[in-house]
Amino acid sequence: MNRAVPVLLRAVAALSLALAALPGGARGEAPPLIPREVLFGNPEKVSPQISPDGRQLAYLAPDQRNVLQLWVRTLGKTDDRAVTQEKKRGIRRFWWAYNGTLLYPQDQDGDENFHLLGAEPGSGTVRDLTPFQGARAQLVALDPRQPDLALVELNVRTREAFDVYRLNLKNGALDLDTQNPGDVATWFADHSLVVRAAQVATPEGGTEIRVRPGAKGPWKTWLTVGPQEALQIQGFSPDGKGLYLRSSIGSDTAKLVERSIAGGAEKVLAADERSDLGWVVIHPTRHHVQAVSFDPGREEWKVLDPSVKADFEALTRLSPGDIGITSRDLADERWVIPFVRDDGPTQYHLWDRKAQKATLLFVSQPRLEGLTLARMQPVVIEARDGLKLRSYLTLPPGLPAKGLPMVLWVHGGPWGRDVWGFNATAQMLANRGYAVLQVNFRGSEGFGKQFLHAGDREWGRKMQDDLTDAVAWAVKQGYADPRRVAIGGGSYGGYAALAGATFTPDLYRCAVDLVGPSNISTLLKAIPPYWKPIRTIFAQRVGNVEDPKDAELLRSASPLFAADRIRIPLLIGQGQNDPRVKQQEAEQIVAALEKNGGRATYVLYPDEGHGFVRPENRIDFYARMERFLGEELGGRVEPLQGDRVPGSSPVIRVLSPRKPGAVTTTAAPAAK
Repeated sequence: MNRAVPVLLRAVAALSLALAALPGGARGEAPPLIPREVLFGNPEKVSPQISPDGRQLAYLAPDQRNVLQLWVRTLGKTDDRAVTQEKKRGIRRFWWAYNGTLLYPQDQDGDENFHLLGAEPGSGTVRDLTPFQGARAQLVALDPRQPDLALVELNVRTREAFDVYRLNLKNGALDLDTQNPGDVATWFADHSLVVRAAQVATPEGGTEIRVRPGAKGPWKTWLTVGPQEALQIQGFSPDGKGLYLRSSIGSDTAKLVERSIAGGAEKVLAADERSDLGWVVIHPTRHHVQAVSFDPGREEWKVLDPSVKADFEALTRLSPGDIGITSRDLADERWVIPFVRDDGPTQYHLWDRKAQKATLLFVSQPRLEGLTLARMQPVVIEARDGLKLRSYLTLPPGLPAKGLPMVLWVHGGPWGRDVWGFNATAQMLANRGYAVLQVNFRGSEGFGKQFLHAGDREWGRKMQDDLTDAVAWAVKQGYADPRRVAIGGGSYGGYAALAGATFTPDLYRCAVDLVGPSNISTLLKAIPPYWKPIRTIFAQRVGNVEDPKDAELLRSASPLFAADRIRIPLLIGQGQNDPRVKQQEAEQIVAALEKNGGRATYVLYPDEGHGFVRPENRIDFYARMERFLGEELGGRVEPLQGDRVPGSSPVIRVLSPRKPGAVTTTAAPAAK
């Protein structure tokens, strides 16, 4: 495309979309703008969990300063009260311990060195249970028969490996339980809180499972598979003599099996040839599997325990959304059930199994109710080599689905996947007039080992070709205007945006890179030290940064070294404390763009990490993305009042092609 007349093209595109929004216009009528704060601000209430005794409900909700805190209410009453006082960075997840303590992780400005904190609902006392600077804590297991005890992983002894500690929740004492030999990635405890299984990434990139008979017994290798197989422990069988495994051995998709530890006898409990095993629901005290899910495009449940069949049948009739089980009491009499929709907020219900009755607890974002929201349509796209890409298309309500500006929004991981359900990014873009395409490209998880490993060592190659083919599909179907297509995403999606701008420079009008790597070699060299046990997986699936034979593979797939090919404008967002994709990844691509006279806006948030947790920063970045896309593609824009969202902390750097090398920097105020 000739970039000499961008102002004229943007004006024509904006006029076209504006005409489409006129009441009674020939092209249809767009709904009112949904405020960004409604889509990306904190939920009103979210993530409810019932206490083990079934008497209380804990959930996350913002306080008066708009910081997500832990709240507790007595079921059947309205005595809701906050039991934490986080000052700046909200709480994102938590667990009920069996003694009534609420446990939650918290890091410092996105550095992911999580501490485990304990909040007492009665007194409101909050304690840092793992107060080790620079170390990371992870909860391993809890046991109702030992309510004052928790097993936690800590990398205190060495930052490269996690040992298991026994944590006394009453007095805070920590005692070493199991020392890591240096290669264990994940530990597993049996139903008596005895660490008896370990999962290891082998030097070849495969998986090894080790077991031992008891706390003092010797470890032995129990099962080993190569890098092509999926193998993950899901838990111990009821008698502790077997393991539940997520396994692809003997099949393409990962199934649920139960395997005897002593003899190796194995039986398949659930399988689906269309997709890998998803959620596994295990009884809280009897420890048998009750139900599992598979997600070939929408969540589907298979009931294995006849005692819960009536519950699932009744719950399925309650809502057209996808259901889950996120919490239940120890007696297994009451479940917390979220109903997930694509065009509305999540509804949380309390399910009484005896009465077979659901009671609405609350809606996560009630301000979304009654708004015109977009539907997410599962679609299958065929790649150039015939591979089927299960994807999702979201079209703007009120506008004809023809010749639209489109945003290809790429998921992270890359060993993650896009799923059906409410997606705030897709909803904002659709509301502004864009078609949104989310592609499960090769290398995405959930669709079998052949599909996953079709992405091995294909960063910037076949994985990127899948995205290119998806754009061609959307154009051929008539949904997308080929002159107005943007690519964007976070993490690997940010990498894909940079790769799209460099390797297919004529395909996209602009790109949005959120915490994406620009040089794969520097990415792999800088990953956190505690990822050492799984580095072999990166070497096998991406490339070995220590092997000179892979140097050209990694270089040719790195957008940094093709930055001179970038002819489109970029928006780049980065968290200063990101431990996965470090600030260097953004800085070096910005420097290359500056050298080549490229056009970009670089936004750095000093109090964020891998993604933006603080709602003020999240809304600020999406405001900039919305304005950027509006200027380039012609979509509608909710104006940004002032130079930043109040309370946000952006440091903004603008590169202009009109004056190569010219830089404008806006410093952020001191974080509060």
